[in-house]
Amino acid sequence: MQDFKNMIQIAGVRDAAEALMMGDAGVTHLGFPLRLAVHREDLSEREAAAVIALLKPSVEPVLITYLQKADSIVRLCRILGVRIVQLHGNISITELLRLRQNAPELAVIKSLIVRGNNQKELIATASCDARLVDAFITDTWDQQTGACGATGKVHDWKISRLLADCSPKPLILAGGLGPENVRQAILEVRPAGVDSHTGVEGPDGRKDEGRVRAFVAEARAAFRELKRLP
Repeated sequence: MQDFKNMIQIAGVRDAAEALMMGDAGVTHLGFPLRLAVHREDLSEREAAAVIALLKPSVEPVLITYLQKADSIVRLCRILGVRIVQLHGNISITELLRLRQNAPELAVIKSLIVRGNNQKELIATASCDARLVDAFITDTWDQQTGACGATGKVHDWKISRLLADCSPKPLILAGGLGPENVRQAILEVRPAGVDSHTGVEGPDGRKDEGRVRAFVAEARAAFRELKRLP
């Protein structure tokens, strides 16, 4: 069973050098966005599989996808060699159930997309889907592009805190996180883990080692502080 406690994930790997750098910096999970609805992929599925094969055991690869059919999700996970899939598509309960039946070894993270003041809808979704997933991830909807992740935008953390408190499964926080705000985000939301994509990139769109290391350090410090809080 996957443990998402103190998870520090960075998504959007460009190549092996970037992946190995982030692993050395202390990132626990690396997200590989593939089969996307909006964004362009950072690398091909064949390239992603090659990078994943090079990762140290301490770094867990995660497929991030908008796929909505269980068979397609399982097939891609096995091609890549991943044990965790993060679902951002509008997948039905029927397909989630089929995914569980066909690939019980996979850990499933289901997105909860904050679209303004929609906490009642998200609470209902979390309650309904909890028996079929291992964790949830809150992220931000971009009204202009329709993207449900990698938007670089922060949502109302009060909604994520509400979900973290009421969800029967661990909650991972994403959406506009970087080294400047991840400590405050963790202390306010109290999530099991955090995720960053564009927040640790430089002007060239590649992951900046200094920002990655600062993000990891700030997240670890906040998780340590959480242990001391009532």
